[in-house]
Amino acid sequence: MTTILKISNLTKEYENVVALNDVSLEIEKGTIFGLLGPNGAGKTSLIRILTGISIPDKGSFTLENTENKDFDSLSRMIGYLPEERGLYNDMKVIEQLEFFGQIKGLNIKEAREKIDYYCERMGIKDWYQKKAKELSKGMQQMVQFVSTIFFEPSLIILDEPFTGLDPINSNKMIQEIHELQKKGITIIFSTHRLEQVEEICENIALINKGKVILKGKISDIKNDFKKHKFKVILGTKGYRCLQFVESRQDACVPSFEILENKDNEMIIRSLDPNTPTNTIIKSLMEEVEIQSFIEIYPSLSEIFIELVEKSSDKDTDSSRSANLRLACEDDINNENELNQSEIGATDINQSEIGATDINQSEIGATKSKKTIKRLVLIVLILIFIIYRFVIKH
Repeated sequence: MTTILKISNLTKEYENVVALNDVSLEIEKGTIFGLLGPNGAGKTSLIRILTGISIPDKGSFTLENTENKDFDSLSRMIGYLPEERGLYNDMKVIEQLEFFGQIKGLNIKEAREKIDYYCERMGIKDWYQKKAKELSKGMQQMVQFVSTIFFEPSLIILDEPFTGLDPINSNKMIQEIHELQKKGITIIFSTHRLEQVEEICENIALINKGKVILKGKISDIKNDFKKHKFKVILGTKGYRCLQFVESRQDACVPSFEILENKDNEMIIRSLDPNTPTNTIIKSLMEEVEIQSFIEIYPSLSEIFIELVEKSSDKDTDSSRSANLRLACEDDINNENELNQSEIGATDINQSEIGATDINQSEIGATKSKKTIKRLVLIVLILIFIIYRFVIKH
């Protein structure tokens, strides 16, 4: 498959705390990619760089051969659903969606056609005339999801997308994510709910302490971390068979140990990792009746915990996450104040609101620069409202 996003040696520091340390990844076109890591691992720093909110100290990335310095082009190629809410409280849903569409380069007609299509699919067309502040958190999340995807960007980044959603709307979103994938759109999915990662993603990367400590296909990763455990269901004389197996396990070839047993079921572990599964089955069948024999693979949660704990053992600096949060406080506060029309690739990035050279001083903006940003946004909103008024009259 074709590589759509290539990340090369990205490094980012905040006051001597390394948030990203020489991170390199390649993501294939049309895949759903899981970005995992504990709090303070560096996921948010990586997302901010990809969406143009901050710039790396070292390294670069390309999206469909567009370099990371081309902010204007990238902003129209990336859809970003942040974990925080990013809607204007006093604007109607349809007005916000049309506004975001124009920011992404669509005219009113094109935007409305796509908005109608995706709102119909997500079941939210009846909300058009409601203001954001009149919606529940889950309803706002559905609107933000539509605002992220309706212009069909090359890359979509979803940060905790199921926050506030009930099971029905979560399922709708999952179905739509798969439909977007069928259209060839690449999706980065960042979450702490690893069971959803197993359900949705094909490939993952695990970041801890600013470094990529694991990456690859989920199926390959699970195979690499398997513990050679098997669930065995015995035949109709299960209890007698189980007693027999327990009494004979040391004598069996190949040897194994019984980890759990109940009624006619048991969990065993091969003592020789190199022993083929068929050999174990054959050995047991010579002694007992077997109804089922299934190899047990670890969950992503188990792999996640194992790797993070090992990484923590190598570096006893347990205060790193707290230090990172403190060092990034100004940047985080600044991002929380930006609504969806300001946030990187899905919203107005620095180049779209008149900034031609984003640097570190602009990311940690002073109060005067924040005031200028707010004024510029107010002007843009007024222009948009006037434009709609002129069209209607």
